[in-house]
Amino acid sequence: MPGPPPGEALDSPSGEAPDTPAGTAAEDTAPSGATSATSATGARAEPEGEPPQDPSDGGRQSRTGRNLPMAIGVGVALGALVLLSLYTVKPIFLAVMVVFLFLGMRELTDAFKSRGIRVPFIPLATGMVATPVVSYVWGPTAVVAAVSLTVLSMMLIRMTEGADGYVRDVSAGAFVAGYLVLMGGIVALLMRPGDGDDRTVIFIATTVASDIGGYFAGTFLGKHKLAPTISPKKTWEGVTGSAITCMIVGGALVWWLLDGGHAWQGALVGLAAVVTATGGDLIESMIKRDLGIKDMGTLLPGHGGVMDRLDSLVATAPVVWLLLELFVPS
Repeated sequence: MPGPPPGEALDSPSGEAPDTPAGTAAEDTAPSGATSATSATGARAEPEGEPPQDPSDGGRQSRTGRNLPMAIGVGVALGALVLLSLYTVKPIFLAVMVVFLFLGMRELTDAFKSRGIRVPFIPLATGMVATPVVSYVWGPTAVVAAVSLTVLSMMLIRMTEGADGYVRDVSAGAFVAGYLVLMGGIVALLMRPGDGDDRTVIFIATTVASDIGGYFAGTFLGKHKLAPTISPKKTWEGVTGSAITCMIVGGALVWWLLDGGHAWQGALVGLAAVVTATGGDLIESMIKRDLGIKDMGTLLPGHGGVMDRLDSLVATAPVVWLLLELFVPS
């Protein structure tokens, strides 16, 4: 999904201040293709400072060490793909979303595998594809049924590989099901009503606004750390920037796009989105620190992996869906 470039090697951009040049830790590549933050000696290290500039970037990296023009170009392209598919034939957007979620799930399960956690992939992949489809067709009941069956089938299939590591692998699989499979079903519920395309745009736009506001406020104003032990470069100034942009975008879009919607309702949606989007960023930061990687992948130039862009969306989808249903019932 579109968004600004992550503001640091380990984390997503919302609420982050720029790095100060201090060198980098040596990097390996995990078996999954995720970028590792493990030092050459075998001990997991936390990279500090800006990564060395790649000559291929032509010197166009931002203050946070990313190729900003490339990141903006990728974000614009993804945004155009989302809007074009959403406002032409909604099932096309559904398919695009499933592809992105599938790629994100692959990155996450491969990252787990690099730490010896083997998540049953086939039942998860089946649930990832099926849940948004049945949710779009049959509604909330189908979400509950599809996610439950995904977890149950994963538990049964994992039994065929023996008891060693069973609880570990099944627990990780249940986490992925709740983290991504359920999210796909929730977004499908956003799409179901006649104005579902507008509701989905509100969801994506408020989340992206959180990233953009946090990136610029954190880069130019950030001084006070938000969660230094989890994401050292996230700042309260960045979160404040996220809140301002989210509330403005949310208020404007709910008032403009939804019949019966009011700006104050959209502002509350935006405020809630700041909390969940920031929480989603921190959750992924914690996952990456635990696994010893700095990015989930390299598929999106200037952004990292697909999961590096989905983290805030995953956390925001249920809250935006619920609040819009309460404020402006479909």
